[in-house]
Amino acid sequence: MQRYRISLEYDGTRYAGWQVQQNAKSVQGALITAARAAFDDVGQVMGSGRTDAGVHALEQVAHIDLPAGLPARTIIHRLNDNLPADVNVRSAAAVDARFHARHDAKGRSYIYQIATRRTAFAKPFVWWIKDEIDVGRMRRAAVTATGMHDYAAFADLDTEEGSTKVLVESLEIAVAGELILVRMRASHFLRKMVRRVVGTLVEIGRGSQPPALFNEALEAGPDLQIRFTAPPSGLFLDQVIYPGESYRPDLRPAIAIRDR
Repeated sequence: MQRYRISLEYDGTRYAGWQVQQNAKSVQGALITAARAAFDDVGQVMGSGRTDAGVHALEQVAHIDLPAGLPARTIIHRLNDNLPADVNVRSAAAVDARFHARHDAKGRSYIYQIATRRTAFAKPFVWWIKDEIDVGRMRRAAVTATGMHDYAAFADLDTEEGSTKVLVESLEIAVAGELILVRMRASHFLRKMVRRVVGTLVEIGRGSQPPALFNEALEAGPDLQIRFTAPPSGLFLDQVIYPGESYRPDLRPAIAIRDR
């Protein structure tokens, strides 16, 4: 058996998330099913981390154990021939047997898309906000996000969670035509953390909450629970990086909306 690193993209609309779940459709489950249909021998299939129900990925990374000596093109074609149309393997490469898609990852990047107009085509990939959004207020609130902080206030915690402290490298907010883009890069993410961060920033941008709320939540930790949660439709796992790799510098829409 040989371990391979693969990268894949998916539209998460029809799925209960990445991770295999009982009685629910998952992206990991679809990948396992495709691998078993394509190859005689399939070992471990593990992703870099969970994505919530309805969340998309531009670049999820997984490792998969398959027969040795397979060309990358063969792996890609056979998997894609057996995957549903909303999941697509983009690359494959043989790696050391010790490589682990989750444990070896040193950083992850998410992009959230907020639409400032109603769209007939991109609804599954944005959160349309009817109200006017003050991006300046959002940026002022986000200044305190970087560094090591306790993000318990922004997380949907469960018994599997360990430490709620997260090292955040950056939290950027940009305007791209009729989209507001929020990109967050961190060592790891807690459950619903990005969606709660975005939900809070939107309420601040609307003017219904003060910019100071963001810092107050970071300082409060588990003593405060943020409930402003952006819908999963606008969220994309953008990139997973490993030792020796770096993030792409450009911030651009995952799914663009044409300007008027």
